[in-house]
Amino acid sequence: MKKIVLSSVIVENPDIEEKIIEKYEDIDLVFIPNEEEEKFQSEIIEADGIVVADKKINGDRIEGLKNCKVIVRQGIGFDSIDIEAAKKKGIVVSNIPDYSIEEVSEFTVALLLAVMRHVVDYNNHTRAGLWDIQSVHEKSGFPPMRRSSTQTLGIVGMGRIAKLVAKKAKNFGFNMISYDPYVKQESVDDLGVKMVEFDTLIKESDFITLNLPLNKDTYHCIDRGVFEKMKPTSYLINTGRGPLVDEEALLWALENKKIAGAAIDVTETEPLEKEHPLFQCENLIVTPHAAFFTEDSFIELRERALKEAIRVINGEEPLTQVNK
Repeated sequence: MKKIVLSSVIVENPDIEEKIIEKYEDIDLVFIPNEEEEKFQSEIIEADGIVVADKKINGDRIEGLKNCKVIVRQGIGFDSIDIEAAKKKGIVVSNIPDYSIEEVSEFTVALLLAVMRHVVDYNNHTRAGLWDIQSVHEKSGFPPMRRSSTQTLGIVGMGRIAKLVAKKAKNFGFNMISYDPYVKQESVDDLGVKMVEFDTLIKESDFITLNLPLNKDTYHCIDRGVFEKMKPTSYLINTGRGPLVDEEALLWALENKKIAGAAIDVTETEPLEKEHPLFQCENLIVTPHAAFFTEDSFIELRERALKEAIRVINGEEPLTQVNK
């Protein structure tokens, strides 16, 4: 009997997975609540497949696996899994690269508009009894608001999510520029995006969105030096990965008004602890890694992750292998 171990922060009740697995008489699904680390560690040793979301599968864990053929991450990024160690051991590592591109691009644009028009700030002020259209400037010290057609949106990365961000933002009239060393100008001409160098984007953008994967080249790609080059009236939006941004540098930039503000859906450590100094910054919006989440994306993610594991342990070719 083959075994798939499922342990995920996004799964409390494995009803979706159980409905799929019941069609396979030779496969057992072992569900382990996400907080039960010791049981997870003991069960994966003999597992044929592993499905996880936030759990780190490092080289030591991979070395101890006896039967594993596939590790599937419920998500787009896969930096929590040592893909090279898995490759050496002949284990396929897969992700679900496009399950929530509509949701993340929508959320990115939602944060963009929220910081541009100070939706959250106005809400906080009116609830506190301050009914004044100038409150975001006179009380909170934000720079003057401008209409979108006068503003430059810089998109760092130009993959599937970023292209949808550009497609949606185009309708608001932004001047759009992007940096991605792997993308040629002709491939984004229809989106109205101009490809530029990273420094140019940082210096010229009024709003910067981060829509790129996390790897050794992108880790802390937004650091203190970058913040020093940004306009003091600019805003940063991160719906990519938390460690793309050096959080100490972000705190410095926000506290010292080196930038006007930021909106982040991801942080270096999640959840961000309640007493973290970033929460003291009025010019920051923080959301709980929610950009991907709708009922539609949630179901699709869980179904596709399990089906990928089943596919591989049954000897079929993976659809989304990231460590070929």
